Amino acid sequence: MKRVVVVAFSPGLASSLAITQDIFATANRLALASGRSAPFEVQVISPAAARTRVFEADDLLLLPGLGIADEEGLATWLSSRGATAATRFVEQAHAAGATVAASCASTFLLAKAGVLDGRLATTTWWLAPLFRRLFPKVDLNPERILVADWPIATAGAALAQIDLVLAIVAKFASPSLSQTCARYLLLDERKSQGPYMAVGHLAVQDACLSRAEAWIQENLANDFTIDQVADSAGMAPRTFARRVHSVAGMSPVKFVQRVRMEAAERLLETTRLTVDEVAREVGYAESSTLRRLIRREGRRAPGDLRRHR
Repeated sequence: MKRVVVVAFSPGLASSLAITQDIFATANRLALASGRSAPFEVQVISPAAARTRVFEADDLLLLPGLGIADEEGLATWLSSRGATAATRFVEQAHAAGATVAASCASTFLLAKAGVLDGRLATTTWWLAPLFRRLFPKVDLNPERILVADWPIATAGAALAQIDLVLAIVAKFASPSLSQTCARYLLLDERKSQGPYMAVGHLAVQDACLSRAEAWIQENLANDFTIDQVADSAGMAPRTFARRVHSVAGMSPVKFVQRVRMEAAERLLETTRLTVDEVAREVGYAESSTLRRLIRREGRRAPGDLRRHR
């Protein structure tokens, strides 16, 4: 039986903690129903109780998502006594050889403890710019919903806790049990946060990118170069490329494509323009180009957007 220690933070996401308990309970119930022993012993503890916890190598420390939604609030909390104590808790668990896993803003605690240095990791996508600034030694890929680099695992925004717990069930019980849990709880498989990332939200966190995004919006229907976009931000092209990557984690070309696709989706959802007309409105001469880019990014097809109007 795998002992899982779940820390219930305050502020914490109630949904993240609840889905954690539901999935483990379902895994245990299904295992017992099939004549096997329950694979998990789950203990939910407070940060205060965590201070006296002694870890063993076979344990698993799991940090559900924090209920902090903005950079300023998270940066303030990370400097608090509670976050410092939680960081020491992560360090102790890792030093004992325990598996450590976290989702959403709780991934910052793993990074603060240094256990993600030199590793591939993910986090909630809209806090990725802050994560990169604070922890440059981490190989961050915010498009990933889950990075299971055992004995450490990280997951993306809020409900990526679902993906994280299912991965734990697959790793420490069996993949078939994880799949059965997903079917019982009607949990869909998701491979990327990419379709959910709003480039406008990322851009607003940086004044230069915000100017570039506004200029692109004003010139959507026109042909323009990346050099012109960089100039609108008051930067040389290479400097602009570095800034886009550091803030949004993508190339300038992809940044422009994402602005255009998000504008196209808004038009498809809110107007009666045809797909061909929408494509031209956002700078594509052929609607097939827009369709191909949307499919490549894993977003909904134009027809799906129409049906949801």
